[in-house]
Amino acid sequence: MNDADTTNQGERLAPPSPSASSILTPRMVRRWLDHGATGVITIGGWATIFSIFGIFAYLFIEVAPLFYPASWTELIAVRVDAVEGAGQDPRNVSVGIDGYREVGYVLREGNPTFYAFPSGTPMRLASVPNFEHEDVTVTARSPGTPHRYGLGTRTGQVLPFSVDFRVTFENDVRRIEPVVTAGEPFDAVPTGAPIVWLAYRETESGTIAAALDESGRLFLTKIQEAVGGGLFALEREVETLRAEITGEGVEAISVLLLDDPGETLVGGTRDGRLLSWDISTIQRPRGMGVYSVGAPVTALSYLIGDRSIVVGTEQGDVAVWMPQIDPDVGGDPRLQHIRDLTPHAGAVTTISPSLRDKGFLTADATGEVAVHHSTSNQTLIRVPGNGHAVLAATFAPKVDGALVLNDAGRLIHYAVENDYPESTFASLFRPVLYEGYDEPLHVWQSTGGSDAFEPKFGLWPLMFGTLKGTIYAMLLATPLAVLGAIYTAMFMNPNVRAVVKPVVEIMEAFPTVVLGFLAGLWLAPLLETIFPGVVAALIALPLAVTTVCIAWQFLPATMRGPSGNVTELAVFFLILCGTVWVCLQFNRQIEVWFFDSDYTHWLQSTFGLAYDQRNALVIAFAMGMAVIPTIFSISEDSLSNIPRHLIAGSLALGATPWQTLTKLVIISASPGLFSALMIGLGRVVGETMIVLMATGNTPVLDMNLFNGFRTLSANIAVEMPEAPHGGTLYRLLFLAGLLLFVFTSIVNTIAEVIRQRLRTRYSQF
Repeated sequence: MNDADTTNQGERLAPPSPSASSILTPRMVRRWLDHGATGVITIGGWATIFSIFGIFAYLFIEVAPLFYPASWTELIAVRVDAVEGAGQDPRNVSVGIDGYREVGYVLREGNPTFYAFPSGTPMRLASVPNFEHEDVTVTARSPGTPHRYGLGTRTGQVLPFSVDFRVTFENDVRRIEPVVTAGEPFDAVPTGAPIVWLAYRETESGTIAAALDESGRLFLTKIQEAVGGGLFALEREVETLRAEITGEGVEAISVLLLDDPGETLVGGTRDGRLLSWDISTIQRPRGMGVYSVGAPVTALSYLIGDRSIVVGTEQGDVAVWMPQIDPDVGGDPRLQHIRDLTPHAGAVTTISPSLRDKGFLTADATGEVAVHHSTSNQTLIRVPGNGHAVLAATFAPKVDGALVLNDAGRLIHYAVENDYPESTFASLFRPVLYEGYDEPLHVWQSTGGSDAFEPKFGLWPLMFGTLKGTIYAMLLATPLAVLGAIYTAMFMNPNVRAVVKPVVEIMEAFPTVVLGFLAGLWLAPLLETIFPGVVAALIALPLAVTTVCIAWQFLPATMRGPSGNVTELAVFFLILCGTVWVCLQFNRQIEVWFFDSDYTHWLQSTFGLAYDQRNALVIAFAMGMAVIPTIFSISEDSLSNIPRHLIAGSLALGATPWQTLTKLVIISASPGLFSALMIGLGRVVGETMIVLMATGNTPVLDMNLFNGFRTLSANIAVEMPEAPHGGTLYRLLFLAGLLLFVFTSIVNTIAEVIRQRLRTRYSQF
């Protein structure tokens, strides 16, 4: 063989060069697809974890500001020469500021001086009222209207005085111009003696003044319009009503206070007492009580709403008093000392209430300024004193600043950060004594009919309502779903099971809003009508089923047929329907026999339970029906997945089907059954529409089956559209969502730990 033949033969025997198609073998493609799927699943898993943590972080960020501490910043201090020096009388000095905190003023002896902020530059007015050289001895602010005053004079008269702020815009620049006006003076002390203390109030029915003269006599004056005239015309004329208040303690009064309707007068005395009078009829004032404070009273103020009274004393004590009526005794309301705030180091010289909430500002003789909140019972801000007594102080109308004047002639402008004064752990989760209540309670009532309403943000009623709805729904759903799953998986004919299981799973997709609609508008009224029959059915059904099941065992095998056959199901269905039908047919007779002819009255008289049409029983039926498919489907899958050879082995060893079920199947399927219950529990806890539409949405702390409740999720749905963005209610709704998130996370974590332990323990079955 020559070399050429050898070369040609080698070329013929050499394998062909691999092509691109031969490199991508099916095994390699499967490997790449497996790696790709693993990567996608891993990324999806981590994305889910990060999303959960992201939701938690977002909720936490929205909730955290509720618990931020309040803060203050001194913006500028302006020198006021007119009040510089010791010995200034705080009764004759007042300060005020507009809503934008751009114009402030000092009112001393009837003479206003205005300053432009933030620079503190003095402002000149085009005209200032002329009081004809009246000697002003005391300045009284009309509570609730921050720029209305009554000026008491040395001749016993009161001069109405007001400051308004006119807002205009020039070239999109806001310009605020103060306008000062004065009304007609009127006699407040008939004797013409100097007024040493004055309470002044402008009400809808007129102007009221309570004036104490230098001899210790207390006079009431009311200026109002009287209707008079002929038969066909009404003429308006002014009438003046006067009276003198006498009695023990009047001569020792050191401060006076009028409420907004002009029906109650409160006085604080130098010997540490509070005096209260009913002045609804000016000509006949009537004393309502004398109360001991314990120290000379130096300042009084109503909080917004004119119910709670803040009392400041010479010892620096700051206390809140509230009128309460004893329901057993009745009569006049009596002032009750309900809470104490952080005291001052010196005598309290002034109190300025917030015009937006139950907060207030106090200042003392050492120069210390403090911001408090009554409902949450906390002192939010304390500005250290500088040794100079505060003569006057006021909250800005938007409660975002304050203006303080001391006897060193310093007018200090503060910025205040205090957005959520009513939210503390105690006010959210502990009972609070609210205005008009006799004892501390957990209450949720976020809105009211007026700006003076005291928000009540107790979260316990909502948490309790969530727990209440969950318990009643699970009590109904758990036995029906689990027992139904056991029967379907273990005893039902396979052909019937192939129909029943998909039908139940389809029910899981039924919209909950439709269930809530039916429960609220159809089931609730129907249940109210047939309630006695329903109670009888709840008792009769278990008895009827048990009786029929026992009797069924004594029938001949030829009549019974195999377990789970259609005949057995038909008989069972007929027994259920027949029992319910009989109970409903005898509904009225059952009410007469067992409920004294009126079940609502019987419940109230026997157990003290009121029956509301939309109640927890309706929710138990509606929400139970919504969660039954979930629990049933997961439970049935867990039971059906038990290896058949284990069941066959148990039966072959002589165990009965019931013994096999209780000793083997349920134990082996216990992790899955537990997971089904936990998933159902999570579904019930987060359910919104059924609870929203089928209960009265009343946030009450009561496990009564026959009244309503409100859950955290329903509360979010109800109140979120009305919650101002960034406000306290808005963030509290996020807190409710955070509580739900944390609760379900904890429950699911515990459930998974228990499931894993059950799985490990019973893995040998």
